[in-house]
Amino acid sequence: MATAGTIITILVYLVLILGIGAWASKKIKTAEDYVVAGRSLGFLMFTILVIASCTSGMTLLGVAGLGYVGGWPTIWEQIFVPLTCAICILIYGTKLHRLSQKRKYMTIQDYFSHRFYSPKAMRIVSGMAVLITSIIYLTGQYRAISIVLTRLLGITHLHALLIGAGIVMVYVIMGGLYAVAWTTLIQGLILIIGVLCTAPFVISAAGGLTHINKVLGGIDPNYLKIAFPQQHPPYASYAFCTPAFLVSFFFLLAMGLGSAPHIINNILTARKKSYYRWAPLAAFSIYVVIMYLIKIVGFASRAMVAEGTLRLAHPDYSYIASVEHIMPSFIWALFGVVILAAVMSTTDRLLLTIGSCIGWDIYKSLINPRASDRKVNMISRIFVAISAVVTVLLAIKPPALLAWLIWMGIGIMLACFVTPLLCGLYWKRATKEGAIWSMLAGLISAIIFGAIHKFLKPLPMHFSFYAFIVSIIVMIVVSLLTQKPEEKILQETETGFYIGAR
Repeated sequence: MATAGTIITILVYLVLILGIGAWASKKIKTAEDYVVAGRSLGFLMFTILVIASCTSGMTLLGVAGLGYVGGWPTIWEQIFVPLTCAICILIYGTKLHRLSQKRKYMTIQDYFSHRFYSPKAMRIVSGMAVLITSIIYLTGQYRAISIVLTRLLGITHLHALLIGAGIVMVYVIMGGLYAVAWTTLIQGLILIIGVLCTAPFVISAAGGLTHINKVLGGIDPNYLKIAFPQQHPPYASYAFCTPAFLVSFFFLLAMGLGSAPHIINNILTARKKSYYRWAPLAAFSIYVVIMYLIKIVGFASRAMVAEGTLRLAHPDYSYIASVEHIMPSFIWALFGVVILAAVMSTTDRLLLTIGSCIGWDIYKSLINPRASDRKVNMISRIFVAISAVVTVLLAIKPPALLAWLIWMGIGIMLACFVTPLLCGLYWKRATKEGAIWSMLAGLISAIIFGAIHKFLKPLPMHFSFYAFIVSIIVMIVVSLLTQKPEEKILQETETGFYIGAR
């Protein structure tokens, strides 16, 4: 049962977050304020916002849980995910930020509708893809919130879902991206400091890295290799990180996550273009250190369980249980806030992405172009609440391992968004028809390959990689068979194989 100190600490944190939402609500005057914080974020807040939007429930819970289950072959995740921050800022962000300042883009769908000269069809297709992927991904975040609150407070899964979803929903509705940015700055700093202060102690308590590796090797010698043997199906359920799977893993995490709407929309919020010089390196460096420490804690918890010094009900609890096992109760109470910060930092951005997709991209752009900013904000807030309710219902019976649910959402993002985004920015021959059919083909084939993997026969690579290849082929073939975009559009959207301004 939770101690009084743990409950008080968690309550103080939640009240602080709600207070920020109430304060931020006073700054919301226009739709631009609500959706992109008036394009006013400074370097630190912008960089932390990008990192924290990637720092989902997968980071503290899923990363450690995957390390517990799969050993060193899963370490590639700790390179690929930090790369997504750098790729998002550098490859996508530099050009899109410059365009957003000129063209006043509010969401990535604004860019798609402009570049692919399709104010309606492209918005509908991309908006549908945004909603599907965001809802799946958000369901994973609520699963993570439930894991945290049930462990910290000793409450039921349903009560944890209702409390977590309710708190995040309220401050996002009140303060929009201003609230998300400020809470994310606090949550991101809490996460970074918390991991740096706890992970070394857990690793030391398990006997140090050398001893941990010795124990892992005794369980399975392949736990110490950079990949499991290339065989399909694998010899054990945890041995899925084969060389072939790791190829798809790179595209899934480095490219797919970097194109996620809740992450890429952040690049429209920075105050200055000069941030894009150092933000990729800063984001990558900070995130890679945090990710490596969390993964090794997963290894450490597996070693402690193998030696009988730690009992663990589920792999996703490995970081939480390890810290609880070695730390005094008052430190454990503070660490509970660290875990909540990691989970909430992505959940709030996803909710806002869904709300802005409905309010701005569908209602304002397609249904009622003359709608006032007040009406647009009201619609966005209503659908933030609706999406929170829907995803809580979906999260009541989630998959057993958090990583699988998170990767499902990222996989559909890879299949839907990467090809239209990269081709739109850098290939002049990409057409409206190519983009629309590429996105639809990616979405449909992701569902098909996912079903094949789940119900018919396990695939040697992540299901989304096959769908990604389909989306590339469809983009190229359809674009070459249809009329080339007008030069005026290509100039307005700075399409071409370059990043910097010309």
